Amino acid sequence: MTVAPIRLLHGFATVGSWTLISRALGFVRDVAIAWLLGAGPVAEAFFVAFRLPNMFRRLFAEGAFNMAFVPLFAKRLEGEGKAAASDFGTEAMSALFAVLVVLTIIAELTMPWFVLALASGFDDPDKFELAVLFSRIGFPYIVFISLTALYSGVLNSFGKFAAAAAAPTLLNIVLIAAMVIGWALGWNIGLTLVWSEIVAGIAQLGMVVWAARRIGVSLGLRWPRLTPAVRRLVVLGIPGALAGGVMQINLVVGTQVASYFDGAVGWLWYADRLYQLPLGVVGVAVGVVLLPELSRRVRAGDTQGAGSALNRASEFCLLLTLPATVALVAVPNLITGVLFERGAFDAADTAATAAALTVYALGLPAFMLQKVVQPAFFAREDTRRPLNYAAVSMLVNIVVAVGGAPVAGFLAAAAGTTIAGWVNLYLLWRGARHFGAGVEIDARLAERTPRIAAASLAMGAIVLALAEAQAALLPEWRAAGLAVVVAAGVAAYGAAGSAMGAFKTADLRAAVSRGRRP
Repeated sequence: MTVAPIRLLHGFATVGSWTLISRALGFVRDVAIAWLLGAGPVAEAFFVAFRLPNMFRRLFAEGAFNMAFVPLFAKRLEGEGKAAASDFGTEAMSALFAVLVVLTIIAELTMPWFVLALASGFDDPDKFELAVLFSRIGFPYIVFISLTALYSGVLNSFGKFAAAAAAPTLLNIVLIAAMVIGWALGWNIGLTLVWSEIVAGIAQLGMVVWAARRIGVSLGLRWPRLTPAVRRLVVLGIPGALAGGVMQINLVVGTQVASYFDGAVGWLWYADRLYQLPLGVVGVAVGVVLLPELSRRVRAGDTQGAGSALNRASEFCLLLTLPATVALVAVPNLITGVLFERGAFDAADTAATAAALTVYALGLPAFMLQKVVQPAFFAREDTRRPLNYAAVSMLVNIVVAVGGAPVAGFLAAAAGTTIAGWVNLYLLWRGARHFGAGVEIDARLAERTPRIAAASLAMGAIVLALAEAQAALLPEWRAAGLAVVVAAGVAAYGAAGSAMGAFKTADLRAAVSRGRRP
């Protein structure tokens, strides 16, 4: 095997492994928050405060800015060398830092309006003031995490993935450690969390700066100037900013609706974390592998190869996503109760979170398949239509979430997310059909999809029966019951899928062999 493929495989394994670790630690973090704060006013205030800087971070640093910065930096690095690339990196970081400082000052001075924009339903003055206080303390996190994203782009351009991929784990490690220490010493857990968010941001930035200096890259800060390179960065970042804005508006809509129902911000947060777990794990593999593969096939004019890659990615997603969807819908109360119901998180919180989880889970296949279809556009340098489709889905989300709230309560926010996800997938699939043979559903996918669905439903029936038996016969053994249900579900899905022809072990062995072949 040549050096380049080895390097790519090593990068995929590194990013995937650290992503899984980060997701697992994030889940532990949320379990600890549920134990200590439940879904009460302090938890809701923290979730709003935590969401604010992360929304802007996704919009600026990881969205528009980084999508434009990484290709330009890599181009400088390849064509002009490390010194020229580092100089461009310094220009970009100086401009980004200036914007972040101005944004932070504005946010600190007008924070009540920021909180109102995200959670205007906080009619309890104490809860609103707490959210404002937490947000003022935590908002500067955006400076550290955005610069971390820039440094991560630099490291990835050099083929150094470990530090950038590991940095997100520091956030969860710091927050978990802070909660443990705070609980042991009797500290205010809400304040402990928001202050530790700043500590985590500094730690993340320190990790990637250290890693960059190890490879001889040291970016400085200078007075920001609108150089031609920075202008180019801004122009390329505008489409990303628009797309990021659509996604962030969807988050704002859901939080706004939830803020009018006591406890709902927390319930939706915990439910979101649960259904995002399989989405994040599978999304890593799809996001890393599919786009470059499709791009190569499209550039080579290999429509058959592009279609095969798209169909196999769809099959991979369905194999993992459909059983996860069925399991989350079949036993949401058992999952939520075992993972979260302790301390301040009571049975009523479990029931509400489980209901939201059910609604979110129904959209899981749509969210995942979007990650398969979108690369079909990006590989052909078509970013306009996916943005238009996202805007339509945003309008659907607003109509369902806001219009449905008087009828469905806080669940309307989850329903808006799910329905908008399916609408977006439909628009993407319909639009992709214009590309022709490279996006058609092949015979294998058409044959195996109903078999995967049938195997998933068979598994769902078994786990539901086991969960009901455990609740009736051994209600106090929920944790052990969940372990049995999970093990039985995996075994049942494997047996049913193999018997029904949903998948073949020979295909898995062939895939592994291709991955190892020089």
